[in-house]
Amino acid sequence: MTSHDVVARVRRLAHTRRVGHGGTLDPMATGVLVVGVERATRLLTYVIGSTKRYSATIRLGEATVTDDAEGDVTATASAAGVTEDRVRAELVNLTGDIEQVPSAVSAIKINGQRAYKRVRAGEEVELAPRRVTVSRLVLGDLRRTDSDRLDLDIDVECSSGTYIRAIARDLGAALGVGGHLTALRRTAVGGFTIAEADTLEALAERDNPVTLPMSAAAARFFPRRDADADEARVLGHGGPLEAIGIAGPYAVFGPDGEVIAIVSERDGRAKAEIVLSPAG
Repeated sequence: MTSHDVVARVRRLAHTRRVGHGGTLDPMATGVLVVGVERATRLLTYVIGSTKRYSATIRLGEATVTDDAEGDVTATASAAGVTEDRVRAELVNLTGDIEQVPSAVSAIKINGQRAYKRVRAGEEVELAPRRVTVSRLVLGDLRRTDSDRLDLDIDVECSSGTYIRAIARDLGAALGVGGHLTALRRTAVGGFTIAEADTLEALAERDNPVTLPMSAAAARFFPRRDADADEARVLGHGGPLEAIGIAGPYAVFGPDGEVIAIVSERDGRAKAEIVLSPAG
């Protein structure tokens, strides 16, 4: 199932076309997909750029064309000599602010066409490195699957745009044995964790598939500012408020507790980036 398939299911459950998601999951991956319905779709641009957390399994000893288990094996080498100390040392080198070359089989466009389509058409694809931040890269269990292959579990916290498949590829390359991803689960998107996620089957049992109202989501995701009735009226009409020194973007709530807008401060004014509850 793709992320687009999930959106299509939620559209049917919510009886609206106005549904979107906050960051694509690879079809082989499981875990958290934040979905916005109706006006809440306007919050998804902020969700997409938020920090993500993953649990993953890497197999050392095999490289694949896709850097994951869905692609054909392109090279093999024995990982019998790879020790836990070597793995930990190379993981340190993949942590922090790094230059990462995205996987060739990715949705990045090259001259208007997705990279994965070019690869599947037989083209050689070279993508430019991108600056990403891997703030957490922790080694878990290591398992010998046979004499030549080694599986290891990792926990990753990273910036938007980081490819976990590329971490597997780069770790294998650094160790000289090749590597690819065999399992991937997104465990958090910003403050939204897998512990509170529902399956599509569970959503189908509900009268309304929305599990978190828009104002509650905004309160969870953004710094908060409370506006009085006059301020709420001005902001609801798209007007500015006085700046109060909150690093933005942040959410402004009216006296009724409902979110009015997402704002940012500049030049002494707090101006709306998006108005979610326009004044009537």
